[in-house]
Amino acid sequence: MVEGLSSARQYYERIFESLRKHHEWFRKVIPLIASENVPSPAVKEALITDFGNRYAEGWPGERVYAGCIYIDEVELLCIDLAKKLFRAEFADVRPISGVCANLITYTAFTRPGDVIMARSIPAGGHISMGPLRGKTGALIAGTAGAVHGLEVEYLPFNAEELAVDPDKTREKLKRLASEGRAPKLVMFGASVFPFPAPVKELADDIHDVGAIIAYDAAHVAGLIAGGQFQDPLREGVDVMTCSTHKTLPGPQGGMIISWEKYAEDIKRATFPSNVSNHHLHHVAGKAVVLAEMLEFGREYASQVVRNAKALGQALYERGLKVLAEHKGFTQSHVLLVDITEYGDGATIEKKLERANIILNRNLLPWDIRMGRHFEA
Repeated sequence: MVEGLSSARQYYERIFESLRKHHEWFRKVIPLIASENVPSPAVKEALITDFGNRYAEGWPGERVYAGCIYIDEVELLCIDLAKKLFRAEFADVRPISGVCANLITYTAFTRPGDVIMARSIPAGGHISMGPLRGKTGALIAGTAGAVHGLEVEYLPFNAEELAVDPDKTREKLKRLASEGRAPKLVMFGASVFPFPAPVKELADDIHDVGAIIAYDAAHVAGLIAGGQFQDPLREGVDVMTCSTHKTLPGPQGGMIISWEKYAEDIKRATFPSNVSNHHLHHVAGKAVVLAEMLEFGREYASQVVRNAKALGQALYERGLKVLAEHKGFTQSHVLLVDITEYGDGATIEKKLERANIILNRNLLPWDIRMGRHFEA
């Protein structure tokens, strides 16, 4: 039990006191976590509608629940907006998170025991792409391995360029195919994503071994929508997963963008496989942010990238070791700074928090050699 609290009233008051203190604090801090954003008042208005009190399962027009006339209407508008914004043939806006969207993708296109390829965590990969265990048997508990039983082979990574190495990836694809372990799915995208992935360079090679090309756009969906990053679908991607609350400034949630030929597989993998009710007020919020991005996305995304580059240059000029200086530091909203000479990431993160600068630590590729990694 929390010390000093016993009655429901005391708990109630402490909850709202903590909420008030958080808002007071965040009026004074500089939040720099790349995975966070602030939605517009219009998105927030959608989030507090009665949709949040309702339930729906299935596709619009095919619901298990009654009372969905206007819920269906809003969801269909949201789907249409997503298709327009990303120039796609199909969109599923029901995933309740980016991780959920990735799991749906695994369900649609792979079976337990299949091999997939993705970036390792020190190379910027997300835990949703990780195996159950590393090569030495150490528990990693990544979603791909722990939840869907997939075997994960890591995409070769160029630490200097902060990008997947196309030549070494081709070699690995050929080797895996020759061993009878050709991947069923190759997942591009990352949790640390400063530069585009070599989709165009590798699309034919990946399709030649019979694999689906997936792209986790959780971090860069808003930049893609605004035309300021690569265009995965035009470069050969079969299915793109998204978060709706990073560079896309909507509510926390997910989406899947794809082609019509994959629509039924994705729809079935969403419901009933991985999603029941899908947080209908968030679907309304997604629809609003997609409309906003259709109108203002290019200017918004362009300014985000300019800001990130300017911050990288300013930190570099002040003596910090900002990575990829030779490439302009970043082509997205993400900057990486090696702070090893000042201490470990957790210590520096906490010191900055005390100074009201909020950011998060991440593994760097060479942390593998230092024993702080998820590949053991």
